[in-house]
Amino acid sequence: MALSVPPATQNPPKTLPKTPFLPSFSRSRRLSIARPSRPPASNLAVGLKTQIRSAHDTSLLSADACHRDDVLRAARGALSNCLSETHLDRTVPGLTAKARGKVRDIYDGGDYLVLVTTDRQSAFDRVLASIPFKGQVLNEASLWWFSKTRHITPNAVVSTPDKNVTIAKKCTVFPVEFVVRGFVSGSTDTSLWTVYSKGVRNYCGIVLPEGMVKNQKLPANILTPTTKASDHDVPVSPDEIIKLGLMTQDEYDEVSSKALSLFAYGQQVALENGLLLVDTKYEFGKGADGTIMLIDEVHTPDSSRYWIANSYEERFNAGLEPENVDKEFLRLWFKDHCNPYEDEVLPEAPEELVCELAWRYIFLFETITNSNFELPQAEEPIHDRISRNVSQALSCI
Repeated sequence: MALSVPPATQNPPKTLPKTPFLPSFSRSRRLSIARPSRPPASNLAVGLKTQIRSAHDTSLLSADACHRDDVLRAARGALSNCLSETHLDRTVPGLTAKARGKVRDIYDGGDYLVLVTTDRQSAFDRVLASIPFKGQVLNEASLWWFSKTRHITPNAVVSTPDKNVTIAKKCTVFPVEFVVRGFVSGSTDTSLWTVYSKGVRNYCGIVLPEGMVKNQKLPANILTPTTKASDHDVPVSPDEIIKLGLMTQDEYDEVSSKALSLFAYGQQVALENGLLLVDTKYEFGKGADGTIMLIDEVHTPDSSRYWIANSYEERFNAGLEPENVDKEFLRLWFKDHCNPYEDEVLPEAPEELVCELAWRYIFLFETITNSNFELPQAEEPIHDRISRNVSQALSCI
């Protein structure tokens, strides 16, 4: 049944300061204030080859050309062996009730949930392609962030028996995604730039200043929650969340505070490693004992936008898209070649784009965590490995 959500523009708004600012790019300093130049009004989307070529000229992305070539070669070899579907309910005793999300397959394991992160790539509320190694990157990146953010909030992780699998506590999931934004950006229907460019200045109860341009830094980080209506996300204000009974006031206050703290910490870690955390989404649930926990994923290239910090200001002033290390350039390619919201059949993503995205996901993981990504061995089929590891883990819990 479709959820009816009142227009988010009708709520008493919060007003942001009107002075725009950009970050400095010292890896050891916090974000500082400076007035940007306004880029020319132009079509800021760039083609696939231009995007990939710019990556080659960026110091961070091309710092180890041999490593990049090795990853691209491995990705091309793994295109036919992506983990696009799982059937653990058929191979692991005790697992039932598979739920298929856009990226994760979730199994009921009795007292726990078994979450398998696949290589499916989603955007525009649909699956666009499968990206080699993506599921492993997302799962391991989330685990790293879950561990690093326990001082901000508890999480639902119980164990990680496989590179693509997390076993988690069961909880009641809040039907709200907490989207935190630091920049006016994006290309989807609910992205801040999309709604801002259409003239919306009161979004999710927040008044946005006039005169902002695409990819400009916001005066302050903002929270723009969404909830589900039928099969797509819709923006919702804090007042609407309470009125619709999606959360209590106390629950919302606690979760919104955690979300903003998580984002500020994520921005700090990203900037220390030469990246800008642009925006992200968080999901939370409540355990049987009433504890509110962080769930799903944290600061991954699927749930977040990341830009290269040291080239941002120059490209912004020139009216160019930032150098992104997430799936945004895949979104832009599909928007350039079809209507991803309405076309029944979409074009196939080019192999060059798919492999480049695999590299960027691995690059982001290694840059943030300061560790090496371990490419999976091809000797054992991924599904067989996962089935074996999950069976052993569940027998020990």
